Amino acid sequence: MKKVVSILVIVLAFTFNSNAQDAMASVKTISLEQTKGEFVQKALTVSEGTYVFEVANNHAAEKVGLVLVKKGADASNPENHIKTAYVTQVVKDGETQKTNATTLAKGEYVYFCPLNPTPQYTLTVQ
Repeated sequence: MKKVVSILVIVLAFTFNSNAQDAMASVKTISLEQTKGEFVQKALTVSEGTYVFEVANNHAAEKVGLVLVKKGADASNPENHIKTAYVTQVVKDGETQKTNATTLAKGEYVYFCPLNPTPQYTLTVQ
């Protein structure tokens, strides 16, 4: 009985690990760079899927961040922000930080930084 339980635990652990690796393999990265008052990437077009945003602070400000909202929503209202697209910690000068995985459905979004005030840029998901 102990052998059966041990084998079952090993099989379950392997299956869980394989599924986690498959899920991570399908997550793509969108790299964004901020300079003083703007993002270098002015507009983006991507396919539907799950993404991690990687935000670089290229001497834009002491600290920068990222806000993503569905186009047409009131971007000044934090209730409309896609919280998974916030960087996990503010991006200090000269550093890069990532967001959590964010699933994007077809449509248009806007992204901007409230800390290093930037214009709102368009992210189109096809």
